[in-house]
Amino acid sequence: MKVSKLAIFTAGVFFSANSLAEVNYQIDLTQPQHHLAKVQVSFPKSSAEILTVNLPVWRTGKYAVLPLADGIRLFEATDSKGKPLTWQRSATGEWQINLTQPTEVNVSYQLYANDLGTRVRHIDNSHAYLDASGVFMYSPEFRGDEVKVSMKVPKGWQSHSGMEQGRKSHSFIADNYDVLIDSPIETGINTHYGFEADGRDYELVFWGEGNYDAEQVVKDLTKISSTASVIWDDYPFERYVYMVHATSGARGATEHLNSTIIQLPRFNFRERKDYLRFISTASHEFIHTWNVKAYRPQGLVPYDYQQASMTQLLWMAEGSTSYFQNQLLLRADVITPKEFFADLAKRVNNNMHKPGREIQSVSEASLNEWTNTGGDYAINHGVNIYSEGYLASLSLDFNLLKDTELAHSYRDVHRQLYRDFKLPKGYNVDDVKGILKSLSGKDYQSWWQQHITSPFSLDFDSLLAQAGLVITYGKKDESTIYSGLRLSGGHKDLTLAHVSRNSPAWTAGIAAGDEIVAINGLKVTAAGFKKRLEDFTPGDKITVSLFKNDQLIKVPLTLAKQPKGDLTIQGVETPSVEQKAFLKAWLGIDWPFDEAGKFIN
Repeated sequence: MKVSKLAIFTAGVFFSANSLAEVNYQIDLTQPQHHLAKVQVSFPKSSAEILTVNLPVWRTGKYAVLPLADGIRLFEATDSKGKPLTWQRSATGEWQINLTQPTEVNVSYQLYANDLGTRVRHIDNSHAYLDASGVFMYSPEFRGDEVKVSMKVPKGWQSHSGMEQGRKSHSFIADNYDVLIDSPIETGINTHYGFEADGRDYELVFWGEGNYDAEQVVKDLTKISSTASVIWDDYPFERYVYMVHATSGARGATEHLNSTIIQLPRFNFRERKDYLRFISTASHEFIHTWNVKAYRPQGLVPYDYQQASMTQLLWMAEGSTSYFQNQLLLRADVITPKEFFADLAKRVNNNMHKPGREIQSVSEASLNEWTNTGGDYAINHGVNIYSEGYLASLSLDFNLLKDTELAHSYRDVHRQLYRDFKLPKGYNVDDVKGILKSLSGKDYQSWWQQHITSPFSLDFDSLLAQAGLVITYGKKDESTIYSGLRLSGGHKDLTLAHVSRNSPAWTAGIAAGDEIVAINGLKVTAAGFKKRLEDFTPGDKITVSLFKNDQLIKVPLTLAKQPKGDLTIQGVETPSVEQKAFLKAWLGIDWPFDEAGKFIN
């Protein structure tokens, strides 16, 4: 069974499909206690004077240049007879091997793998997680040739990957390097589950103990894996592998060709809010199997592993995936309407309190993702391709539903992208606009300019009203103080992590990095800081004592007001037929509210 239908035409278009050569990788993991392994690569005969060998400088799914080559030592190259070949480093992640005559080339090197959180490589006594981008070198000359991987592992280890299983234990086969790099390997002491959904085989692999309920996870993943047809016509895979790390701190996830890796602290599964975070992530990565892995923006086709690959459509690749993830869970009956709208409410609230939405567009944020370091400046002067990409997708979805009188939604856009722009094609902005016009009969140039290439601030009240929804707060007509101050988060740390642009604190000249020590001459603590501010009312003037550049100063600060209570989304009390129909076309569910606009369940 081939790893993926996608793999077949990816190799066939980018590279020669008729080559009989193959690249063989061997990795020795039998002494994992110091996070070390030995890697050997055998390249086919080359007639070039110089054989270039590369280790990628980034990994798919994380749009940032990483120092992956720093984990390489003891690099050696020999010819087919075992004689040493001279070589030189020519760039970050690049080695050039000098050839005096045509020969096969064997490369070996030591690999250090102790970076779990970036989901590239990690080796210890219990397992090894291997993403080829940080483990296996390649030569551009043989990038399209078949790949074989064999591993020497400690006794008792089990090996899993989205790749096709090789003839021997702990071995895998891939059509080419691009399949290898998008098919990570989890080998070690792990727990494996198999299940079937919609005629396809699925696997769930847990590494690490934790408070997860594996049976519940399998049950919900089965539901999710059967719901993709609400967006796409078919599947780009025959088998899919969910890999889960229950860790001691690392968290995050990465999509791959027909697999995903999800990391969560080992005791962050049981509580409902924690489980929702996990299962939403699983849905997100599963959706990526289409959006990004089966079709993606032109700037990422083909992947250039040696430099940043720019595109202004990352918001669509990532933000739209975030937008669909909970819709899939809702349709699969994994989450309730109340949980769905609670998540949407948080996103709306976060956007309202993000000053950067007035400065940066999602298009610019997509181009900036490769250099985005986050922090105070990013919040005040930028947006996020995930969160604001979600809201751009929401706005586009509602606009398309309105323009087509509920005949078409944003799902149809992605269905068409999958039909028309499967790899090795890539789509661009004009392609997306063309699909929007074909669905609606209208030109979306003006909308695109207002919402994508320009900073946008949505009128959430009027937007959500189309679906019979209303924004409320916990206590109507009541307000509380607003300062714009946000601490770093530690129990003893009064250093400011963020000061919101144009907030009272910003206007007073307080900045991120300042350390607060007192309010109105009385000492404050990190634990009691929030309650201390609640002693005041909007409009009160207070004096904040703080250290700025190690100098103690006093700053007058006038507190403003904001609505009291959490932002929530609920139904209107008397929804119209049109509003109910809009919500049904949007989410695929019946009206979930009672006569008072409260959730029925």
